[in-house]
Amino acid sequence: MALLEIRSVTRRFRDFVAVDGVSLSIQAGEFFTLLGPSGCGKTTLLRMIAGFDQPDGGQIVIDGKDMAGVPPEERNVHTVFQSYALFPHMTVEQNIAFPLKMSRCPAGEIGARVREALDDVSLLGMEKRFPNELSGGQRQRVAVARALVNRPKLLLLDEPLAALDAKLKEKMQLELIALQKEVGITFIYVTHDQEEALALSHRIAVMNKGRVEQLDEPAVLYSAPKNRFVADFIGECNLLDCTVALQDGGTLDLDVAQLGRVRAAGVEGSAGATQGTLALRPEKVSIARALADETCVNRFRGKVHDYLYTGDVTLYIVEVEGGRRIEVMLPNNAVGRSSKFFEPGDAVEIGWREDAGHFLRD
Repeated sequence: MALLEIRSVTRRFRDFVAVDGVSLSIQAGEFFTLLGPSGCGKTTLLRMIAGFDQPDGGQIVIDGKDMAGVPPEERNVHTVFQSYALFPHMTVEQNIAFPLKMSRCPAGEIGARVREALDDVSLLGMEKRFPNELSGGQRQRVAVARALVNRPKLLLLDEPLAALDAKLKEKMQLELIALQKEVGITFIYVTHDQEEALALSHRIAVMNKGRVEQLDEPAVLYSAPKNRFVADFIGECNLLDCTVALQDGGTLDLDVAQLGRVRAAGVEGSAGATQGTLALRPEKVSIARALADETCVNRFRGKVHDYLYTGDVTLYIVEVEGGRRIEVMLPNNAVGRSSKFFEPGDAVEIGWREDAGHFLRD
C-alpha cells in the first residue's frame, strides 16, 4: 500500500480550478517532486496534503487513513517553506525543540530528540548559534531538522532552494539527496525548476493547469515526453509541427514544413494520427561541415544562423535550405579549445538517427 494516495482531488477558488481531479500514489521512502509553472496547482496540492487547505472533492489518504477533517497538527506531516521560517531570536536547538514543546513532549526527552535531529542533518556543535550566524545551507538544514524532530511520515518542501544562488543551490541539492537517503522518510518536493527536479527526484509529476500531464522517472520524462507541453517544459527541445506521411509499426515518415521528410519514432498513443509534433532534443542532433555518421538517416544542409555559448556547451541555430531553423547542442569538450566550433554563416550539415526524434500526437 502506498504511503500517500491522492484520489481525484479537486480544489476550486470561485470559477478558477486550481487542482483538477488529480490522482497519484507515493511510496514510503520516495523523493517525489511536483513540477510545473507558476499557477499550475502544485503548491495548492501540497497545502492540501499538509492540511492547510481542504479539497472540494476527492480524498487524501496518508498511511491508509482518510485525512478529511484531520487538522495539520494531527497529520504527522511537516513542511519546510522557502523562507525556512526560523525564529531569529531562538538558537538552533531552541528552534528545533519548539515543535516538541508544542506537542507536549516530556521535558526529559527533548534534549535527546534535538541532538538526534541535529545529527541527522550534520549540525552537531552548532546548537547555540542563532540563525543569522549560519550560512544559507545551514539554515536550510535547521529547518529540515525542525521538521524531522517529530518523526513525520512525510516531509513537504515548498521551493526551499528558490532563493539560493546557482552554486549554493547545486550544493544544497546534493545535501538534500544525501539527507533523504540517510533519514529514509518520504520527501514531497515542489518546484518550478526542471533541472532541480531532474537532479533530485525518484519520480516527477509534471503539472499544468491543475492536472498531471505526465508522471514518470526523470530519465523517462526527458527522453520520452508524452505530449508537447512536457517536451517543451523539460529541457531544450525542437518542436516541429508535422503531418504523418507513412506509418510502419512504431516508425513514422513525417512531412515537416520548411524541412522535408523525416523518419521518427512514435510514442504510446500515436498510432493512427495524421497531425502532430516532432520533438527533437538539440543534443541528439549531430553537426559537421560534412557528416560521416551513417546512422543519421535524417540529413539536411544549411548554414549557422546564430549561436549561444554557455561554457560547457554551445547551442547553434542552424537554418536549413528549406528555411526551418533547428537548434543543435554541441559540448565544448575539445582539448585546448576555448571558443565555438562554427561561426554564423558557416555551411554545415546536420543529422540525427530515426529514434532520436519522437512523434507526439496533437
